[in-house]
Amino acid sequence: MASTSPVYRASEPEEVDALHRLVLASLDDDQAVDVISIPLAGKSSIADYMVIASGRSTRQVASMAQKLSEKIKAEYGRPSRIEGLPTADWVLLDAGDVIVHLFRPEVRTFYNLERMWAFGDAPTPPAAPVIED
Repeated sequence: MASTSPVYRASEPEEVDALHRLVLASLDDDQAVDVISIPLAGKSSIADYMVIASGRSTRQVASMAQKLSEKIKAEYGRPSRIEGLPTADWVLLDAGDVIVHLFRPEVRTFYNLERMWAFGDAPTPPAAPVIED
């Protein structure tokens, strides 16, 4: 269950940018697919950045979220709120200044957050492999 305590928000732009870089580097290290970063500063008060990425499986999505949460705690000493970890079709990680959405490709295409934030369309999931007899 997610914590109900408020998520820490940085007051220094340098700290926000460092957190954003940490998120992107962690997702790159974990081989996230189709990573998109949407700047929200001046558009929304929920965060300064929204990062959307896909994993190839529920296991990868869950692993990326857990590792990212651990890195943020180790680097900044603050917890992140995580929702959706048990099923890991769509995991939301709220790190205060950066909100991260991690999806399985099919779920990402269905919800299409990129379009909601006027940032294009979600990537088309890969076609299922054709198995010939």
